[in-house]
Amino acid sequence: MGDQSIGYTPEEAISVIGFGKFQGLILVFAGLGWISEAMEMMILSFVGVAVQSEWGLSPAEESLITSVVFAGMLVGCSFWGIISDAYGRRKAFIGTMILVAVAGICSSLSPSYKLFLVSRCMLGFGVGGGQVFAAWFMEFIPTANRGVWVIALTSFWSFGSVVEALLAWIIMPRFGWRWLIGLSCLPSFIVLLLSGITPESPRYLCVKGKMEEAQKILAKAAAMNKTILPPGMLILDRTAKIDEHYPLLDTSLLSSARERKCSSDNYLSSLFMIFSSKLRKTTLLLWFLYFSNTFSYYGIVLLTSELSSNQINCSSTINILKSAKDASLYRDVFITSFADLAGLVISAAILDRLGRKLTMKILCSLGFILLLPLVVHQNEILTTALLFGSRMFVMSSSNAVVIYSREVYPTSVRATGVGSATSIGRIGGMICPLVAVGLVRDCHQTAAIVLFEAVILLTGFCMLFLPIETGGKGLSDTTSLLNEE
Repeated sequence: MGDQSIGYTPEEAISVIGFGKFQGLILVFAGLGWISEAMEMMILSFVGVAVQSEWGLSPAEESLITSVVFAGMLVGCSFWGIISDAYGRRKAFIGTMILVAVAGICSSLSPSYKLFLVSRCMLGFGVGGGQVFAAWFMEFIPTANRGVWVIALTSFWSFGSVVEALLAWIIMPRFGWRWLIGLSCLPSFIVLLLSGITPESPRYLCVKGKMEEAQKILAKAAAMNKTILPPGMLILDRTAKIDEHYPLLDTSLLSSARERKCSSDNYLSSLFMIFSSKLRKTTLLLWFLYFSNTFSYYGIVLLTSELSSNQINCSSTINILKSAKDASLYRDVFITSFADLAGLVISAAILDRLGRKLTMKILCSLGFILLLPLVVHQNEILTTALLFGSRMFVMSSSNAVVIYSREVYPTSVRATGVGSATSIGRIGGMICPLVAVGLVRDCHQTAAIVLFEAVILLTGFCMLFLPIETGGKGLSDTTSLLNEE
Protein backbone atom coordinates (compact mmCIF):
# COMPACT_ATOMS: atom_id res chain seq x y z
CA MET A 1 0.00 0.00 0.00
CA GLY A 2 2.96 2.33 0.56
CA ASP A 3 3.32 5.16 3.02
CA GLN A 4 -0.05 6.83 3.23
CA SER A 5 1.46 9.86 4.99
CA ILE A 6 2.75 11.14 1.63
CA GLY A 7 -0.51 10.50 -0.19
CA TYR A 8 -3.93 12.15 -0.20
CA THR A 9 -7.50 10.87 -0.27
CA PRO A 10 -10.23 12.06 -2.69
CA GLU A 11 -11.78 14.04 0.18
CA GLU A 12 -8.47 15.80 0.89
CA ALA A 13 -7.91 16.51 -2.80
CA ILE A 14 -11.37 18.02 -3.25
CA SER A 15 -10.92 20.14 -0.12
CA VAL A 16 -7.65 21.54 -1.51
CA ILE A 17 -9.16 22.11 -4.95
CA GLY A 18 -12.03 24.04 -3.37
CA PHE A 19 -15.24 25.20 -5.03
CA GLY A 20 -14.57 26.91 -8.34
CA LYS A 21 -15.32 26.85 -12.04
CA PHE A 22 -15.15 23.06 -12.22
CA GLN A 23 -17.78 22.56 -9.50
CA GLY A 24 -19.87 25.33 -11.05
CA LEU A 25 -20.14 23.33 -14.25
CA ILE A 26 -20.95 20.19 -12.26
CA LEU A 27 -23.69 22.12 -10.44
CA VAL A 28 -25.23 23.27 -13.72
CA PHE A 29 -25.26 19.73 -15.13
CA ALA A 30 -26.75 18.17 -11.99
CA GLY A 31 -29.21 21.07 -11.79
CA LEU A 32 -30.39 20.41 -15.35
CA GLY A 33 -31.11 16.83 -14.33
CA TRP A 34 -33.20 18.05 -11.42
CA ILE A 35 -34.99 20.63 -13.59
CA SER A 36 -35.92 17.84 -16.00
CA GLU A 37 -37.35 15.66 -13.28
CA ALA A 38 -39.13 18.53 -11.52
CA MET A 39 -40.84 19.43 -14.79
CA GLU A 40 -41.97 15.85 -15.30
CA MET A 41 -43.46 15.79 -11.80
CA MET A 42 -45.13 19.19 -12.20
CA ILE A 43 -46.89 17.94 -15.35
CA LEU A 44 -49.10 15.92 -13.01
CA SER A 45 -50.88 19.16 -12.10
CA PHE A 46 -52.07 19.73 -15.67
CA VAL A 47 -52.29 16.56 -17.73
CA GLY A 48 -55.02 14.78 -15.78
CA VAL A 49 -57.77 17.28 -16.53
CA ALA A 50 -56.89 17.52 -20.24
CA VAL A 51 -56.53 13.76 -20.78
CA GLN A 52 -59.76 13.15 -18.86
CA SER A 53 -61.68 15.39 -21.23
CA GLU A 54 -60.12 13.89 -24.38
CA TRP A 55 -60.64 10.24 -23.49
CA GLY A 56 -63.71 10.57 -21.24
CA LEU A 57 -62.03 9.09 -18.18
CA SER A 58 -63.63 8.47 -14.81
CA PRO A 59 -62.18 10.19 -11.73
CA ALA A 60 -60.49 6.91 -10.74
CA GLU A 61 -58.88 6.57 -14.18
CA GLU A 62 -57.70 10.17 -14.03
CA SER A 63 -56.18 9.56 -10.59
CA LEU A 64 -54.31 6.53 -11.91
CA ILE A 65 -52.32 8.78 -14.26
CA THR A 66 -50.48 10.19 -11.24
CA SER A 67 -50.42 6.97 -9.23
CA VAL A 68 -48.57 4.99 -11.91
CA VAL A 69 -45.80 7.61 -11.97
CA PHE A 70 -45.20 7.11 -8.26
CA ALA A 71 -45.40 3.34 -8.69
CA GLY A 72 -42.58 3.58 -11.24
CA MET A 73 -40.59 5.81 -8.89
CA LEU A 74 -41.04 3.31 -6.07
CA VAL A 75 -39.22 0.65 -8.08
CA GLY A 76 -36.78 2.98 -9.84
CA CYS A 77 -35.48 4.51 -6.62
CA SER A 78 -33.74 1.27 -5.60
CA PHE A 79 -32.89 0.12 -9.12
CA TRP A 80 -30.89 3.21 -10.10
CA GLY A 81 -29.06 3.19 -6.78
CA ILE A 82 -27.88 -0.35 -7.52
CA ILE A 83 -26.90 0.62 -11.08
CA SER A 84 -24.98 3.62 -9.75
CA ASP A 85 -22.98 1.46 -7.34
CA ALA A 86 -22.34 -1.32 -9.83
CA TYR A 87 -21.64 0.55 -13.08
CA GLY A 88 -20.92 4.15 -12.09
CA ARG A 89 -22.67 7.46 -11.55
CA ARG A 90 -22.46 8.59 -15.18
CA LYS A 91 -24.03 5.43 -16.57
CA ALA A 92 -26.80 5.66 -14.00
CA PHE A 93 -27.84 9.23 -14.70
CA ILE A 94 -27.47 8.74 -18.45
CA GLY A 95 -29.80 5.74 -18.11
CA THR A 96 -32.36 7.74 -16.14
CA MET A 97 -32.37 10.57 -18.69
CA ILE A 98 -32.70 8.20 -21.66
CA LEU A 99 -35.70 6.58 -20.03
CA VAL A 100 -37.27 9.93 -19.07
CA ALA A 101 -36.78 11.32 -22.59
CA VAL A 102 -38.08 8.22 -24.39
CA ALA A 103 -41.02 7.75 -22.02
CA GLY A 104 -41.89 11.44 -22.29
CA ILE A 105 -42.02 11.30 -26.10
CA CYS A 106 -44.04 8.08 -25.97
CA SER A 107 -46.47 9.75 -23.57
CA SER A 108 -47.01 12.68 -25.92
CA LEU A 109 -47.70 10.33 -28.83
CA SER A 110 -49.82 7.76 -26.95
CA PRO A 111 -52.91 6.85 -29.00
CA SER A 112 -54.79 5.31 -26.07
CA TYR A 113 -55.22 5.60 -22.33
CA LYS A 114 -53.59 2.24 -21.58
CA LEU A 115 -50.44 3.00 -23.58
CA PHE A 116 -50.32 6.41 -21.92
CA LEU A 117 -50.33 4.76 -18.49
CA VAL A 118 -47.52 2.40 -19.49
CA SER A 119 -45.36 5.26 -20.75
CA ARG A 120 -46.02 7.35 -17.62
CA CYS A 121 -45.05 4.42 -15.41
CA MET A 122 -41.81 4.07 -17.39
CA LEU A 123 -41.20 7.77 -16.92
CA GLY A 124 -41.70 7.43 -13.17
CA PHE A 125 -39.17 4.60 -13.18
CA GLY A 126 -36.66 6.98 -14.75
CA VAL A 127 -37.49 9.87 -12.42
CA GLY A 128 -36.87 7.50 -9.50
CA GLY A 129 -33.14 7.83 -10.21
CA GLY A 130 -33.07 11.57 -9.59
CA GLN A 131 -31.03 11.27 -6.43
CA VAL A 132 -28.12 9.91 -8.48
CA PHE A 133 -27.54 13.47 -9.76
CA ALA A 134 -27.52 14.80 -6.21
CA ALA A 135 -25.11 12.16 -4.90
CA TRP A 136 -22.82 12.58 -7.93
CA PHE A 137 -22.73 16.34 -7.46
CA MET A 138 -21.96 16.13 -3.75
CA GLU A 139 -18.97 13.85 -4.40
CA PHE A 140 -17.23 16.81 -6.04
CA ILE A 141 -17.99 19.33 -3.27
CA PRO A 142 -15.61 20.14 -0.38
CA THR A 143 -16.96 19.26 3.05
CA ALA A 144 -16.97 22.90 4.14
CA ASN A 145 -19.27 23.86 1.23
CA ARG A 146 -21.78 21.03 1.27
CA GLY A 147 -24.30 22.75 3.51
CA VAL A 148 -24.31 25.85 1.31
CA TRP A 149 -24.52 24.21 -2.07
CA VAL A 150 -27.38 21.87 -1.21
CA ILE A 151 -29.59 24.96 -1.20
CA ALA A 152 -28.31 25.87 -4.66
CA LEU A 153 -28.93 22.36 -5.99
CA THR A 154 -32.39 22.09 -4.42
CA SER A 155 -33.32 25.44 -5.94
CA PHE A 156 -33.02 23.87 -9.42
CA TRP A 157 -35.94 21.58 -8.56
CA SER A 158 -38.04 24.56 -7.47
CA PHE A 159 -37.00 26.45 -10.59
CA GLY A 160 -38.06 23.50 -12.76
CA SER A 161 -41.50 23.53 -11.14
CA VAL A 162 -41.90 27.23 -11.95
CA VAL A 163 -40.71 26.75 -15.55
CA GLU A 164 -43.17 23.90 -16.10
CA ALA A 165 -46.05 25.93 -14.71
CA LEU A 166 -45.15 28.83 -17.01
CA LEU A 167 -44.80 26.48 -19.98
CA ALA A 168 -48.22 24.99 -19.25
CA TRP A 169 -49.75 28.46 -19.04
CA ILE A 170 -48.39 29.23 -22.53
CA ILE A 171 -48.83 25.85 -24.24
CA MET A 172 -51.91 24.13 -22.83
CA PRO A 173 -54.66 26.60 -23.80
CA ARG A 174 -53.25 26.92 -27.34
CA PHE A 175 -51.72 23.58 -28.33
CA GLY A 176 -52.86 21.01 -25.77
CA TRP A 177 -51.28 18.47 -23.45
CA ARG A 178 -49.33 16.49 -26.06
CA TRP A 179 -47.20 19.50 -26.95
CA LEU A 180 -46.64 20.26 -23.27
CA ILE A 181 -45.37 16.74 -22.54
CA GLY A 182 -43.19 16.76 -25.65
CA LEU A 183 -41.58 20.13 -24.90
CA SER A 184 -41.04 19.15 -21.27
CA CYS A 185 -38.60 16.47 -22.48
CA LEU A 186 -36.14 19.10 -23.77
CA PRO A 187 -34.08 19.36 -20.53
CA SER A 188 -33.53 15.59 -20.48
CA PHE A 189 -32.21 15.74 -24.07
CA ILE A 190 -29.90 18.61 -23.11
CA VAL A 191 -28.54 16.51 -20.24
CA LEU A 192 -27.91 13.62 -22.64
CA LEU A 193 -26.06 15.91 -25.05
CA LEU A 194 -23.81 17.20 -22.26
CA SER A 195 -23.27 13.82 -20.62
CA GLY A 196 -20.41 12.99 -22.98
CA ILE A 197 -18.18 15.65 -21.43
CA THR A 198 -19.12 15.05 -17.78
CA PRO A 199 -16.59 13.24 -15.56
CA GLU A 200 -17.16 10.15 -13.44
CA SER A 201 -16.95 10.63 -9.69
CA PRO A 202 -13.32 10.32 -8.51
CA ARG A 203 -14.56 8.75 -5.27
CA TYR A 204 -16.37 6.05 -7.19
CA LEU A 205 -13.31 5.40 -9.36
CA CYS A 206 -11.12 5.08 -6.27
CA VAL A 207 -13.47 2.55 -4.73
CA LYS A 208 -13.30 0.56 -7.98
CA GLY A 209 -9.50 0.70 -7.92
CA LYS A 210 -9.17 3.07 -10.90
CA MET A 211 -6.79 5.42 -9.09
CA GLU A 212 -5.04 6.73 -12.20
CA GLU A 213 -8.29 7.70 -13.88
CA ALA A 214 -9.52 9.36 -10.68
CA GLN A 215 -6.27 11.31 -10.33
CA LYS A 216 -6.59 12.64 -13.90
CA ILE A 217 -10.08 13.98 -13.14
CA LEU A 218 -8.87 15.61 -9.93
CA ALA A 219 -5.92 17.14 -11.75
CA LYS A 220 -8.28 18.59 -14.37
CA ALA A 221 -10.49 20.01 -11.62
CA ALA A 222 -7.48 21.59 -9.93
CA ALA A 223 -6.35 23.14 -13.22
CA MET A 224 -9.79 24.62 -13.91
CA ASN A 225 -9.92 26.04 -10.37
CA LYS A 226 -6.33 27.31 -10.66
CA THR A 227 -5.12 25.27 -7.70
CA ILE A 228 -2.77 22.29 -7.33
CA LEU A 229 -3.25 18.84 -5.86
CA PRO A 230 -1.53 17.86 -2.60
CA PRO A 231 1.87 16.16 -2.95
CA GLY A 232 2.06 12.38 -3.20
CA MET A 233 -0.20 9.73 -4.69
CA LEU A 234 -3.96 9.36 -4.50
CA ILE A 235 -5.07 6.76 -1.92
CA LEU A 236 -8.53 5.41 -1.15
CA ASP A 237 -8.91 6.29 2.53
CA ARG A 238 -6.88 6.85 5.67
CA THR A 239 -9.43 5.26 7.98
CA ALA A 240 -12.12 2.63 7.90
CA LYS A 241 -14.79 5.23 8.56
CA ILE A 242 -17.21 6.92 6.23
CA ASP A 243 -16.65 10.65 5.97
CA GLU A 244 -20.22 11.79 5.77
CA HIS A 245 -20.89 15.40 6.73
CA TYR A 246 -23.75 16.21 4.44
CA PRO A 247 -27.17 15.54 5.95
CA LEU A 248 -29.65 16.29 3.22
CA LEU A 249 -28.79 13.99 0.35
CA ASP A 250 -28.04 10.28 0.49
CA THR A 251 -24.23 10.13 0.60
CA SER A 252 -24.00 6.40 1.15
CA LEU A 253 -22.30 6.40 -2.27
CA LEU A 254 -19.22 7.82 -0.53
CA SER A 255 -18.72 4.78 1.66
CA SER A 256 -15.64 2.58 1.49
CA ALA A 257 -15.70 -0.55 -0.62
CA ARG A 258 -16.07 -2.76 2.40
CA GLU A 259 -19.06 -0.86 3.79
CA ARG A 260 -20.74 -0.64 0.41
CA LYS A 261 -20.80 -4.38 -0.19
CA CYS A 262 -24.23 -5.22 -1.61
CA SER A 263 -24.69 -8.67 -0.20
CA SER A 264 -28.09 -9.82 1.01
CA ASP A 265 -26.68 -10.52 4.48
CA ASN A 266 -25.48 -6.93 4.75
CA TYR A 267 -28.86 -5.56 3.68
CA LEU A 268 -30.81 -7.79 6.05
CA SER A 269 -28.47 -6.87 8.89
CA SER A 270 -29.09 -3.15 8.30
CA LEU A 271 -32.81 -3.76 8.05
CA PHE A 272 -32.79 -5.52 11.42
CA MET A 273 -30.77 -2.67 12.92
CA ILE A 274 -33.28 0.04 12.00
CA PHE A 275 -35.89 -2.04 13.82
CA SER A 276 -33.71 -2.64 16.87
CA SER A 277 -34.99 -1.49 20.24
CA LYS A 278 -33.02 1.74 19.94
CA LEU A 279 -34.21 2.76 16.48
CA ARG A 280 -37.59 1.07 16.06
CA LYS A 281 -39.57 4.08 17.25
CA THR A 282 -37.58 6.48 15.07
CA THR A 283 -37.98 4.27 12.00
CA LEU A 284 -41.75 3.91 12.32
CA LEU A 285 -42.23 7.63 12.97
CA LEU A 286 -40.10 8.57 9.96
CA TRP A 287 -41.94 6.11 7.76
CA PHE A 288 -45.21 7.83 8.58
CA LEU A 289 -43.72 11.33 8.23
CA TYR A 290 -42.34 10.54 4.77
CA PHE A 291 -45.67 8.99 3.76
CA SER A 292 -47.77 11.86 5.09
CA ASN A 293 -45.54 14.63 3.77
CA THR A 294 -45.48 13.17 0.26
CA PHE A 295 -49.23 12.56 0.45
CA SER A 296 -49.90 16.13 1.61
CA TYR A 297 -47.46 17.96 -0.68
CA TYR A 298 -48.46 16.30 -3.95
CA GLY A 299 -52.08 16.34 -2.84
CA ILE A 300 -51.92 20.13 -2.50
CA VAL A 301 -50.20 20.38 -5.90
CA LEU A 302 -53.04 18.39 -7.48
CA LEU A 303 -55.70 20.29 -5.53
CA THR A 304 -54.47 23.49 -7.15
CA SER A 305 -55.54 22.30 -10.60
CA GLU A 306 -58.79 20.88 -9.21
CA LEU A 307 -59.90 23.86 -7.11
CA SER A 308 -58.40 26.89 -8.83
CA SER A 309 -60.85 27.04 -11.73
CA ASN A 310 -64.33 28.07 -10.66
CA GLN A 311 -65.68 26.96 -14.02
CA ILE A 312 -65.51 23.26 -13.18
CA ASN A 313 -68.94 21.75 -12.70
CA CYS A 314 -68.72 18.32 -11.10
CA SER A 315 -71.26 16.70 -13.35
CA SER A 316 -70.47 18.48 -16.60
CA THR A 317 -67.89 17.14 -19.03
CA ILE A 318 -68.32 20.28 -21.14
CA ASN A 319 -67.23 22.49 -18.26
CA ILE A 320 -64.32 20.18 -17.47
CA LEU A 321 -63.15 20.57 -21.06
CA LYS A 322 -63.60 24.32 -20.78
CA SER A 323 -61.52 24.42 -17.61
CA ALA A 324 -58.73 22.51 -19.37
CA LYS A 325 -58.59 25.32 -21.95
CA ASP A 326 -58.99 28.13 -19.42
CA ALA A 327 -55.75 30.07 -18.93
CA SER A 328 -56.77 31.06 -15.39
CA LEU A 329 -56.16 27.51 -14.19
CA TYR A 330 -52.54 27.59 -15.41
CA ARG A 331 -52.04 31.09 -14.07
CA ASP A 332 -53.08 29.93 -10.60
CA VAL A 333 -50.79 26.88 -10.75
CA PHE A 334 -47.94 29.09 -11.95
CA ILE A 335 -48.44 31.41 -8.98
CA THR A 336 -48.54 28.58 -6.44
CA SER A 337 -45.41 26.97 -7.95
CA PHE A 338 -43.40 29.81 -6.39
CA ALA A 339 -44.36 28.33 -3.01
CA ASP A 340 -41.53 25.82 -3.43
CA LEU A 341 -38.95 28.59 -3.69
CA ALA A 342 -40.47 30.43 -0.74
CA GLY A 343 -40.51 27.23 1.30
CA LEU A 344 -36.86 26.64 0.52
CA VAL A 345 -35.96 30.08 1.82
CA ILE A 346 -38.02 29.63 4.98
CA SER A 347 -36.53 26.24 5.87
CA ALA A 348 -33.00 27.51 5.22
CA ALA A 349 -33.61 30.60 7.38
CA ILE A 350 -35.01 28.96 10.51
CA LEU A 351 -33.84 25.35 10.51
CA ASP A 352 -30.54 25.94 12.27
CA ARG A 353 -31.89 28.70 14.50
CA LEU A 354 -34.93 26.85 15.89
CA GLY A 355 -33.75 23.26 15.55
CA ARG A 356 -35.22 20.45 13.46
CA LYS A 357 -38.08 19.37 15.69
CA LEU A 358 -39.46 22.81 16.55
CA THR A 359 -39.19 23.88 12.91
CA MET A 360 -41.20 20.85 11.81
CA LYS A 361 -43.94 21.51 14.36
CA ILE A 362 -44.31 25.20 13.55
CA LEU A 363 -44.37 24.73 9.79
CA CYS A 364 -46.73 21.77 9.95
CA SER A 365 -49.14 23.78 12.14
CA LEU A 366 -49.11 26.72 9.73
CA GLY A 367 -49.80 24.42 6.79
CA PHE A 368 -52.76 22.94 8.66
CA ILE A 369 -54.19 26.38 9.50
CA LEU A 370 -53.96 27.73 5.94
CA LEU A 371 -55.60 24.68 4.38
CA LEU A 372 -58.52 24.69 6.85
CA PRO A 373 -60.68 27.43 5.18
CA LEU A 374 -60.87 25.30 2.02
CA VAL A 375 -63.19 22.90 3.83
CA VAL A 376 -65.84 25.14 2.27
CA HIS A 377 -65.71 26.64 -1.21
CA GLN A 378 -63.81 29.95 -1.47
CA ASN A 379 -63.38 32.39 -4.33
CA GLU A 380 -60.53 31.86 -6.78
CA ILE A 381 -58.16 34.48 -5.36
CA LEU A 382 -58.49 33.25 -1.77
CA THR A 383 -58.24 29.62 -2.88
CA THR A 384 -54.98 30.31 -4.73
CA ALA A 385 -53.54 32.25 -1.77
CA LEU A 386 -54.43 29.51 0.73
CA LEU A 387 -53.02 26.77 -1.49
CA PHE A 388 -49.83 28.81 -1.96
CA GLY A 389 -49.35 29.20 1.79
CA SER A 390 -50.17 25.61 2.71
CA ARG A 391 -47.89 24.24 -0.03
CA MET A 392 -45.08 26.54 1.11
CA PHE A 393 -45.25 25.42 4.74
CA VAL A 394 -45.78 21.72 3.99
CA MET A 395 -42.79 21.81 1.63
CA SER A 396 -40.66 23.55 4.30
CA SER A 397 -41.70 20.99 6.91
CA SER A 398 -40.82 18.17 4.51
CA ASN A 399 -37.34 19.64 4.04
CA ALA A 400 -36.83 19.60 7.81
CA VAL A 401 -37.94 15.95 8.01
CA VAL A 402 -35.55 14.98 5.20
CA ILE A 403 -32.62 16.63 6.97
CA TYR A 404 -33.59 15.14 10.33
CA SER A 405 -33.75 11.62 8.89
CA ARG A 406 -30.20 11.92 7.52
CA GLU A 407 -28.93 13.08 10.89
CA VAL A 408 -30.72 10.77 13.31
CA TYR A 409 -29.48 7.43 11.90
CA PRO A 410 -25.88 6.24 12.48
CA THR A 411 -23.81 5.95 9.32
CA SER A 412 -23.88 2.15 9.26
CA VAL A 413 -27.66 2.12 8.71
CA ARG A 414 -28.32 5.62 7.37
CA ALA A 415 -28.80 4.57 3.75
CA THR A 416 -31.13 1.72 4.71
CA GLY A 417 -33.17 3.85 7.12
CA VAL A 418 -33.58 6.78 4.77
CA GLY A 419 -34.08 4.58 1.72
CA SER A 420 -36.88 2.61 3.35
CA ALA A 421 -38.59 5.84 4.46
CA THR A 422 -38.32 7.27 0.94
CA SER A 423 -39.97 4.16 -0.49
CA ILE A 424 -42.85 4.48 1.97
CA GLY A 425 -43.18 8.12 0.87
CA ARG A 426 -43.70 7.00 -2.73
CA ILE A 427 -46.73 5.04 -1.57
CA GLY A 428 -48.20 8.27 -0.23
CA GLY A 429 -47.72 9.79 -3.67
CA MET A 430 -49.55 6.85 -5.26
CA ILE A 431 -52.56 7.26 -2.97
CA CYS A 432 -52.98 11.07 -2.87
CA PRO A 433 -54.52 11.39 -6.37
CA LEU A 434 -57.45 9.27 -5.26
CA VAL A 435 -58.25 12.01 -2.75
CA ALA A 436 -57.13 15.18 -4.54
CA VAL A 437 -58.65 14.19 -7.89
CA GLY A 438 -61.22 11.51 -7.12
CA LEU A 439 -63.11 13.17 -4.27
CA VAL A 440 -62.99 16.71 -5.66
CA ARG A 441 -64.09 15.58 -9.12
CA ASP A 442 -67.01 13.75 -7.49
CA CYS A 443 -68.06 16.99 -5.74
CA HIS A 444 -66.63 16.01 -2.33
CA GLN A 445 -64.30 18.94 -1.75
CA THR A 446 -65.05 19.07 1.97
CA ALA A 447 -64.28 15.37 2.42
CA ALA A 448 -61.01 15.75 0.50
CA ILE A 449 -59.81 18.73 2.56
CA VAL A 450 -60.85 17.11 5.83
CA LEU A 451 -58.83 14.01 4.95
CA PHE A 452 -55.75 16.07 4.07
CA GLU A 453 -56.15 18.04 7.29
CA ALA A 454 -56.43 14.81 9.29
CA VAL A 455 -53.19 13.54 7.75
CA ILE A 456 -51.38 16.83 8.47
CA LEU A 457 -52.71 16.79 12.05
CA LEU A 458 -51.40 13.25 12.55
CA THR A 459 -48.09 14.37 11.06
CA GLY A 460 -47.75 17.10 13.68
CA PHE A 461 -48.74 14.65 16.41
CA CYS A 462 -46.04 12.18 15.35
CA MET A 463 -43.44 14.95 15.36
CA LEU A 464 -44.00 15.33 19.11
CA PHE A 465 -42.59 11.84 19.65
CA LEU A 466 -39.37 12.12 17.62
CA PRO A 467 -36.68 10.99 20.06
CA ILE A 468 -33.85 13.52 19.85
CA GLU A 469 -32.99 16.95 18.48
CA THR A 470 -30.25 16.59 15.86
CA GLY A 471 -29.63 20.28 15.11
CA GLY A 472 -26.10 21.39 15.92
CA LYS A 473 -24.94 17.85 16.68
CA GLY A 474 -22.38 15.79 14.83
CA LEU A 475 -23.34 12.70 12.86
CA SER A 476 -22.86 9.30 14.45
CA ASP A 477 -20.62 6.99 12.40
CA THR A 478 -21.03 3.87 14.52
CA THR A 479 -23.78 1.57 15.71
CA SER A 480 -22.77 1.85 19.36
CA LEU A 481 -26.01 3.65 20.18
CA LEU A 482 -27.92 0.58 19.09
CA ASN A 483 -26.43 -1.37 21.95
CA GLU A 484 -27.42 1.12 24.61
CA GLU A 485 -30.52 0.43 26.60
